Amino acid sequence: MSIKKTLLLITFLLLTSINLNAKNFTKMASVEPVLVQKGAEKLWCPVCGMNLKMFYKTSHTSKLKNGTPRQYCSIRCLVVDMQEYGIDTNDIKVVDAKSQKLIDASMAFYVLGSKVKGTMSKVSKLAFASKDDADEFVKKYKGKVVDFDTALNSAKESLKSDIAMIKKKKKKKIYPMGKKIFEKMCKSEIDPTEYIEINELKAAIKNEKLCRPLKEKQLQALALYLWEVKRLGDLGEIEGTVKVTKDEKCPVCGMFTYKYPRWAAQIFYKHNDHEHHHSFDGVKDMMKFYFNPMAWGNYKTSTRDNITNMLVTDYYSQKAIDARTAYFVIGSNVYGPMGNELIPFEREADAKNFYMDHRGTKVIQFNNIKEKEVYKLDE
Repeated sequence: MSIKKTLLLITFLLLTSINLNAKNFTKMASVEPVLVQKGAEKLWCPVCGMNLKMFYKTSHTSKLKNGTPRQYCSIRCLVVDMQEYGIDTNDIKVVDAKSQKLIDASMAFYVLGSKVKGTMSKVSKLAFASKDDADEFVKKYKGKVVDFDTALNSAKESLKSDIAMIKKKKKKKIYPMGKKIFEKMCKSEIDPTEYIEINELKAAIKNEKLCRPLKEKQLQALALYLWEVKRLGDLGEIEGTVKVTKDEKCPVCGMFTYKYPRWAAQIFYKHNDHEHHHSFDGVKDMMKFYFNPMAWGNYKTSTRDNITNMLVTDYYSQKAIDARTAYFVIGSNVYGPMGNELIPFEREADAKNFYMDHRGTKVIQFNNIKEKEVYKLDE
């Protein structure tokens, strides 16, 4: 055998060995995983719905600004939550891929771009408590050792292309699979608009036995179809809803409002010849802005005197209604994207029925809403 052929054979064997090693590495927890979220939905990522036990070695945790604990299947989903909700960046933890313990992400050593397949991303990112462990991993699976900020920036930079990659896969395989499962194995009355997060939907499907027994892969496909296709499609068929574009963020919490059409609210303003509006992911944030717009940025032209219209979403019909003539239920056991909410209704009778059914504390109209009462909903 010639030297050239020998070198090619050695190269081939080395590459094959690396790929086999990568396939042998599992992200699944081999110890009892630490799950920080509350309730039955704690088993799944709130952003993408992935099973946290199955992707435990790439799992990250943090908290929302209101203190709610969150756990993600990957740094990619952490970045999504960071941009849409706003998380406590000083309290981010990651699972050490070797010991499988939660460690401070800012102190971790990340291996970027190894042969191990990425979680929700083209580029894999695994964290280790010590540099020696990270270096040992690199020897076996390639990649390079970086700090948390570098790994985070990589996730941010690739987010758009990662989302496009995953969306293509969903459209081609996952959505059709989910639709078939829904039609053949589930109760037709499942209403995905009743849930705030995809992990809540998955928990309900499983624990309330809304479908025949499903494997995790089937449950994920079903949940994605219901959450990303049926939920938005059903709401899109309703005429007269609050119209929100995909680039609009709530000026109070920074979340993309279009993702929560069931809770959307808007305030419209006119200043001289200029008209503009702000969209909110719930009445609570809308009222915070209404009472004090300057607390959320330079909104000098968004004053009460300039308001021309205020729209909220009727809880039952999902249609846009005038906030100033609506009835609001406070203190119920139904939560919006930002927790406790003022839940709006066009008809007083609907508000009172909801108040009785969901343990509300009172029914009030717009002019009786007090600023202190709005902020008390965050407690």
